Amino acid sequence: MPRIRRQNVPPALFQHLLDRVQTRKIPASQLELLAKWLDKEPQVPEGQWYKRFSGMIVCGEGSLIKTFLLPAQAPKGQHVL
Repeated sequence: MPRIRRQNVPPALFQHLLDRVQTRKIPASQLELLAKWLDKEPQVPEGQWYKRFSGMIVCGEGSLIKTFLLPAQAPKGQHVL
């Protein structure tokens, strides 16, 4: 199982993630929770996955985070802890 890539993220994907943080008004407190989770170097499935936080859902595929959703939105893939 891969670990989430934190470096060498494709520039277009990085810009997409920044746009989602702004347009969905993801609070800094949620990004702090994400950073703490990433510090644990979690393993994620090869395919689509998601991780729920209290104020957002992080969606990814393999080693890449692909987008951020609001709690009311429906994620796809395997739930990770």
